[in-house]
Amino acid sequence: MPKRELIEGRAALVVIDIQKSTFIDDSVERSIANMPGYRGRMEACRALVDAAHAAKVPVIFIQEIHRADLVDFGRELDGDEDVHCLDNDPRTDVAKEEMGFQPGDYLVPKRRYSAFFGTDFDILLRGLKVDTLILCGGLTDVCVHYTFVDGHQFDYFCRVVEDCVAGSSLEAHEASLRAMEYLQTGARQSADAVIEAMMSAAALE
Repeated sequence: MPKRELIEGRAALVVIDIQKSTFIDDSVERSIANMPGYRGRMEACRALVDAAHAAKVPVIFIQEIHRADLVDFGRELDGDEDVHCLDNDPRTDVAKEEMGFQPGDYLVPKRRYSAFFGTDFDILLRGLKVDTLILCGGLTDVCVHYTFVDGHQFDYFCRVVEDCVAGSSLEAHEASLRAMEYLQTGARQSADAVIEAMMSAAALE
């Protein structure tokens, strides 16, 4: 196969599940485990959002949100995760101020891990004529990974910004990054490389 560019065609920045809980919940015991340095990696995503805005790259925020009566959790509570992201909890809100959300950015709520499952995400991407998904946020081993896999299966070029994602544990984070790279060579990219690619693509338009 030919070597792929970091950005093939038109890109979109996909900001996955960076919600208020990351910035206002300092609980030692959390409903979902976070690897060390989680908050710092989410904060680092702001530079990607700012660069995408400057480069006129569409920014799509993904929000995990569940009904307060728990009716839509399904099997999601059968593993290590406790109840989380309820629609009546302010911690569920997207971290718009922290991430520099702007008018013209898109918001896609979801009930499951993948941003594609049961949402209009794919319709939005096709309307925007997007070819390359640039993923940041959390968790690396859950919502980022499953969104990547579905993007791959829908034939998008998928890139994960490895210094702007964080997992439930360091081990799970690293394993998922390796799994994503297995699906698409060159999937793992640094924030610096992604920002440079977005700016370079903008300069050619």
